[in-house]
Amino acid sequence: MTGLTVAASTFPFLYSHAGLDALKHLHGLGFRRFEMMIFPPHCWPRELSVRERKAYRDWLAGEGLALTSFCYPLLDNNPNGVDRLMRHYTLDRYREAIDLAAEWACPYVVAIPGPVNSLINPPHKWMLDWFVEGMTALVAHAKGTGVQLLLENVPFTFLPSAQDMKDTAGLIGPEVGVNFDICNSAYIREDPAAAIRLLGPLVKNVHISDSGYGEFKHARLGTGIVQPGPAAAALRDIGYAGATVLEIITDALAPGADPDADIRASRAILAEHGWAAEG
Repeated sequence: MTGLTVAASTFPFLYSHAGLDALKHLHGLGFRRFEMMIFPPHCWPRELSVRERKAYRDWLAGEGLALTSFCYPLLDNNPNGVDRLMRHYTLDRYREAIDLAAEWACPYVVAIPGPVNSLINPPHKWMLDWFVEGMTALVAHAKGTGVQLLLENVPFTFLPSAQDMKDTAGLIGPEVGVNFDICNSAYIREDPAAAIRLLGPLVKNVHISDSGYGEFKHARLGTGIVQPGPAAAALRDIGYAGATVLEIITDALAPGADPDADIRASRAILAEHGWAAEG
């Protein structure tokens, strides 16, 4: 039985490596598929020269490698912020990411609902209307590019659950899918396997990592609450054929950090539960 495909995120190297250098580093660890973080100074579309863009494209093609997805972590902006200018700014950055994804033959751009953390958040309906309006505009921008927008379940947003993802995708239209994060689902005490089955064919890309219920992390597998086995069974049940991205967030610049060891150990655990050991 063929194992589920594994990819690696460049997230650990957000501040230590330029994007292309991070891809080369991960390739050295044995990966052939990658999720690229879209964030300055790591990889920021508006700051990449024509020469730099071509260097990424040529290296990927020359090595026979592929990008599975772009992920934009929204550390500085918000697609459902109360300020209309912030919403417009955020959507413009997503448009740039979509255009770059099309240029680099990357099929998916992951879109995260904006964070909520104030003492009095805007009404849920306002945020939902703003988010759906923005994502609908991005779907229109992506039309004909070969790039699909994926919504992601994230605990600190106003749409944290699998049901939220399914309902919101329905409001936007059939053009969007879901980037399902197994760790995020476990952290909010969902059953990730049941969530995968609920979403079914909406699942186009998957993230996996580990965390406890206290401090929210994306740590090495085997250190927390995530159980890869049931998730693998659910992915097979829905006929999932996409990548599972190891989104291990171990800051390469932190003293004593060893993201390479965390990534290797996590990949070995995935191989024990039905994911491909190589390739």
